[in-house]
Amino acid sequence: MVFRRPERAKSPVEPVTLKILVAGGFGVGKTTLVGAVSEIRPLRTEELLTEAGRPVDDLSGIEGKHTTTVAMDFGRITLRADLVLYLFGTPGQERFWFMWDELSEGALGAVVLADTRRLEDCFAAVDYFERRAIPFVVAVNCFEDADRYPAETVRQALDLDPHVPLLLCDARDRESVKEVLIGVVRHAMDRAAERRRAVTG
Repeated sequence: MVFRRPERAKSPVEPVTLKILVAGGFGVGKTTLVGAVSEIRPLRTEELLTEAGRPVDDLSGIEGKHTTTVAMDFGRITLRADLVLYLFGTPGQERFWFMWDELSEGALGAVVLADTRRLEDCFAAVDYFERRAIPFVVAVNCFEDADRYPAETVRQALDLDPHVPLLLCDARDRESVKEVLIGVVRHAMDRAAERRRAVTG
C-alpha cells in the first residue's frame, strides 16, 4: 500500500486592489458608468437639482437631468481573480471640486468621461490629472443624440498629449466600460514602467 502525503489546501489568491477615478463634466455619465460595471450595489450620493442651483447648473444638452452627485459614486469590479478595481466617481460641478484632492489620493489612474455636445466640460478634469501626473484615459461617451467625430478630431479639440489613450464607449454597457477600465490599468502600468526605465536609465 502506498501512502500519499495529503495535499496542502491552496491558499486563496489575495487580490491586488487598485483605485480608479471617474471624472468629467456635469451630466456626462459618471454615475451611469460606475453603476453599469459595479458588481456590488453602487454607493451614490445624489441629490435632486433645485431651483436654487439653476443659475449655476448649466443643463444645456442635458435638460432631462434631475439629480447630481454631491460627494462621490463608489463601485467595485473584479477584472481577474487577482485584480480588483475600486471605482470612485467624482462630482462634476465646480462647487464640489474641492473633493477631488481627497478622492484622488492613492489613485492608480483615471477615466475622463467626455460628451462631444459639451466637450469643454472635461477640460478641468484633463487639466487636473495632467498637473498631478496621474495617468488617465479619455473615454467619449457616445450618446445617441450626439454627433460622432473621428477620435483624432476629439484628441485635437482636447489638446491631448500623444500618449494619452482616447477611447469610445457606452457608459450604460458593462462590456464597453470594462474595456475602458482595462485601458486605464494598462496605460497606468505602461507609464509606471516608463518612469522606472527613466530612473534606472
